[in-house]
Amino acid sequence: GQLVESGGGLVQPGGSLRLSCTASGFVFGTYHMAWFRQAPGKEREFVATITRHGATDYIESVKGRFTISRDNALKTGFLQMNSLEPEDTALYYCALGDPLYISRNRNDYDHWGQGTQVTVSS
Repeated sequence: GQLVESGGGLVQPGGSLRLSCTASGFVFGTYHMAWFRQAPGKEREFVATITRHGATDYIESVKGRFTISRDNALKTGFLQMNSLEPEDTALYYCALGDPLYISRNRNDYDHWGQGTQVTVSS
């Protein structure tokens, strides 16, 4: 299977972007989907996840600003990012996994995309 992210780019602080993650070769609706990000010189960190049943979880720093969603018919997941801050600058990855419970652990996600760059700068 393959995951392809899109929607990244350069945006000013306070702006918005919508990331997409399109899956092929997976029964998309059976997986949990997550977004992670990695800034230069930092560890890859969890951002948000949505389970196969639609439950969601976010890191504290993006709550109220980011929204994760999915369209199983389109085999696509989304991350709507509003009120972007320079600290959100990173390479954003989507991932699919099958943990028993909602999970922030990157080791619970087996399939990864190549990433899409998000840069927040004036």
